[in-house]
Amino acid sequence: MAKIGKRSKVAREAFVGKELISVEDAVKLIKSAASAKFDETLEIAMNLGVDPRHADQMVRGVVQLPNGTGKTVRVAVFARGAKADEAKAAGADIVGAEDLMETIQSGKIEFDRCIATPDMMPLVGRLGKILGPRNLMPNPKVGTVTMDVKTAVEAAKGGEVQFKVEKAGVIHAGIGKVSFDEAKLAENVRAFVDAVTRARPSGAKGAYVKKVSLSSTMGPGVSLDLATTGN
Repeated sequence: MAKIGKRSKVAREAFVGKELISVEDAVKLIKSAASAKFDETLEIAMNLGVDPRHADQMVRGVVQLPNGTGKTVRVAVFARGAKADEAKAAGADIVGAEDLMETIQSGKIEFDRCIATPDMMPLVGRLGKILGPRNLMPNPKVGTVTMDVKTAVEAAKGGEVQFKVEKAGVIHAGIGKVSFDEAKLAENVRAFVDAVTRARPSGAKGAYVKKVSLSSTMGPGVSLDLATTGN
């Protein structure tokens, strides 16, 4: 078993007995315990009362965090002609059609978000087995299959976060940097929880949001008092 470093041990000790605390207290605790040599990400995990194997219990959506993620998002756009020009002008990192498809098929995936105009989907569809498992497949439900590529690119670059429930009924996401102001991180937490809450599927029965936990990239986690999340 790997030895726990001195800083990690101190961080873990600071979390002992801290359960079901307010959003503000959790953010303050995580910020004070973050000790990595890089700017850690504030990560959220939500345990939901759903079974995503059933179509009517799938949870998927997108949220524009009020204070962004602090992460530089690389955006690829499948488009031709005027729409390709529009994507480039909006700040897309990679724009193409067949050439972009071939690049992806070769195993070169140098982007974090993929957007496509509707007419490009027959082409993009061939990449389902590559993009799907990486949660990069363009989807109209989250605004990544659209003719308004300018808005989609700007949203991706400006702090938009996509979420999708995993098999165990858990949603994970990075929602800011530990260096952010405490109030801004708390605001991001509440915006994310609110978006997931509003995405409650028709097939969800009983308690929907069961648990919400926060942690930094390298630090221990702490569970929130749901009453303080605003939902």
